Amino acid sequence: MNASTARRLPEEALEKARKFCADEYFDYNVYKYLASRERDPKLREILETLAREEYEHYLFWKRILGGDCKTSSPGWKLKLILLARKVFGLTFTLKLLELHEDEVVAEYKAYMKYLEGSDREELEKIIADEEKHEDELISGINEAIVRYLSFIALGIADAIVEITGVHAGFLGATRVTEVAGIAGLIVGVSAAFAMAGAAYLQAKAEAVVASERSPGKSALVTGVSYLGSVVILALPYFLTRSMATAFTASLLMAIAIVSSFTFYNAVLNESDFKRELAENLSILFGTAIIAFLFGEVVGSVFHVSTII
Repeated sequence: MNASTARRLPEEALEKARKFCADEYFDYNVYKYLASRERDPKLREILETLAREEYEHYLFWKRILGGDCKTSSPGWKLKLILLARKVFGLTFTLKLLELHEDEVVAEYKAYMKYLEGSDREELEKIIADEEKHEDELISGINEAIVRYLSFIALGIADAIVEITGVHAGFLGATRVTEVAGIAGLIVGVSAAFAMAGAAYLQAKAEAVVASERSPGKSALVTGVSYLGSVVILALPYFLTRSMATAFTASLLMAIAIVSSFTFYNAVLNESDFKRELAENLSILFGTAIIAFLFGEVVGSVFHVSTII
C-alpha cells in the first residue's frame, strides 16, 4: 500500500492507523531503552527481539498511514519504566506494559476490514505476534523474584492476617498501645522463624521433583517477608497512645500491603485483580472482627483492661 492508496482510506481508518503507529513506535523505544541498560545477556536478547518486533509493527503502520508518526518518547516515562524494572523485576514490568494487549488485538482485528492482500496478511502476522510470540518471550524470563513469589506471598499474607488478628484482639482487651505492639512483635518474630522453617521443608520436598528454588533462599524470603510485614504493622502502636488510632493506621498499612502485592501477583499471573483483592481483604477483615470479639470476651471475663 503506497501513499496514494493510504489517502483512499476513510479518515477514521487513517486516525486509527496513526494511533497504532505511534503506540508501536513508543513500545519499540521502551524495549530498546530497557535493552540498552540490561546487563544480563539473555534478558537483553529477549528485549532486543521484542524491540525488533515492535519496530517492524511500527514500519507496517507507517506504510499503511502513508507517512511517519514518530513522536518523542517522554524521558520521564522511560526512566519510570526503568525504575519499575529495577524494583519489581523485568517480568512484572513487561507484563504491566502488555496489559492493554487484549484491547490492541481486538482493535487490530476490527481494522482488518480496511485491508486486503499482503497488507491483510501482514496484519494477521502482527496479531499472531501480539497474541502468542511476545507472551512466549516474556515467559522465558526466569527471574528469581518470580521463582520465589509464592514464598514471598506466604510470608506477607500470613503475617498480615495473623498480626492484624493479634492487634484486633488487644483492641478489645487493653487500652495500652505498647502492649499490643509488643505482643504483635513477639508473636511475629516467633512466627517468622516458624514460617521460614516450614518454607525450608516445603522447598526441600519440592526439590525431589526438580524444583528450581533453593530451600535456604525459600526460607530466607519467607522469613524476611513475614518479619518486614510484622514491623510495619506494629510500628503505629509505638507512635501513639490511642488504640483506635494505632489500630486504624496499622489496618490501613495492611490494606495497602495486601492491595500492592495482590496487584503485583495479578499482573504476573494475568488474573482478576479485583476478585483477588476482594477475597484477600475479606479474609483480613474477617480475621480482625473475630479476633476483636474474642479479645472483648477475654478482656471482660478476666478483666485484662484493669491489669494492663
